[in-house]
Amino acid sequence: MKSLRNSFLLAIVLLITSTSFGQKIRVKDGDKNVLKNESTINIEFTFDNLSVGKYSKEDDYIKAKKEEYNKKEPGRGDTWATRWKDDQTSRFPPDFINLFEKNTHMTTAKDAKYTLIFHTISIEPGFNIGITRRNAYIDAEVLVVETANKDKVVLKLSLDNAPGKSFFGNDYDTGERISEAYAKAGKELGKYLK
Repeated sequence: MKSLRNSFLLAIVLLITSTSFGQKIRVKDGDKNVLKNESTINIEFTFDNLSVGKYSKEDDYIKAKKEEYNKKEPGRGDTWATRWKDDQTSRFPPDFINLFEKNTHMTTAKDAKYTLIFHTISIEPGFNIGITRRNAYIDAEVLVVETANKDKVVLKLSLDNAPGKSFFGNDYDTGERISEAYAKAGKELGKYLK
């Protein structure tokens, strides 16, 4: 019985550890301390040349999912495709910014000296069908540029494997899982830059 309990506790620790440390942030160029004395930052999001799941192009993913959902229920795929694009402006950025601000010493302002450009490179949307699930993940390139001269890059980071899942596992909606990945990315990037 003691052996079974110890095995169970070890499994829980390993699960928590793998979830907590899955995300990686690396400096590619520049010095992360460039923002040390800044109290504000502008944040922008880009989704150019985005790959999604097994699709190297976002448009191919949208087309496939739209057709799949429309076959099951006419119009459902069209609604899903609209929501997919809307989430990139109305859902993902606010979740990222909210936790970024809570975990760093900065607030967002359009007229800040520096702009953080969060360029999403890939999204793994994951799935949740009740009996089994896979977390969403995002990978991104993060550039910190001078707001007045956006060609002047002062810091370049890579952010890999930001996981997205809801705490209680009720993330049946693709947007919910991905939104959680952006929230996690904002939180961890905020801590990293602080």
